[in-house]
Amino acid sequence: MGTSQSVEMQQNFQDLAENTGFSLEQVRNLYKRFKYLAKDEDTLSKASFETISDLAENPIKNQIINAFFDKRNFGNYEKGTVSEISFEQFLTVMSFFRPLGQDVKQEDKEKIRREKLHFLFNMHDKDGSGTITLDEYRRVVEELVSSSGTTESETAKVIADAAMLEVMNVTMEEMGAHDGINFEDFFKILKGFELESRMHVRFLNMDTTTMNCRK
Repeated sequence: MGTSQSVEMQQNFQDLAENTGFSLEQVRNLYKRFKYLAKDEDTLSKASFETISDLAENPIKNQIINAFFDKRNFGNYEKGTVSEISFEQFLTVMSFFRPLGQDVKQEDKEKIRREKLHFLFNMHDKDGSGTITLDEYRRVVEELVSSSGTTESETAKVIADAAMLEVMNVTMEEMGAHDGINFEDFFKILKGFELESRMHVRFLNMDTTTMNCRK
């Protein structure tokens, strides 16, 4: 019985690796952390995330936590939220925070980038209306810009990002989007924005910037 369950779990891990782009080893490591947070249960609640010290100082801690319980991020085209998540749902949301690997095809890059931007849009479209206000939009960009480092080697990035923010604001005014924007507008405006070094999360001694996507 134990051997059968072990084989089934390994097959499940393999399927999850294929679906999310994580390596099999990364899936196993994330499973251990999931079980640790869940206190060996099969599901995680929001309360479990509140105990993660690495998230405590994150300025968008609440948005990150809420994203794990947002049905829109599970790939099932559903709306609403859940009170607890399975390991598969946890892994699916974690995959949005990883940078792409070097061997990803261009067509896959575009698809994954669109998925990442939709995830980012959902984080700020809290009521699920399909639009975000201009203030919410500017907050998204400012959060991305502020996540740049302060070392000299990254100074140029910060300057470029600040310039891009100004261009985006002008573009918004030209579009006449005074009340808010939908995802397609959001995607067009941020199409050239560098996301890879900014959309990451760290907790329990794991940093998603080192977990490249193989998809």
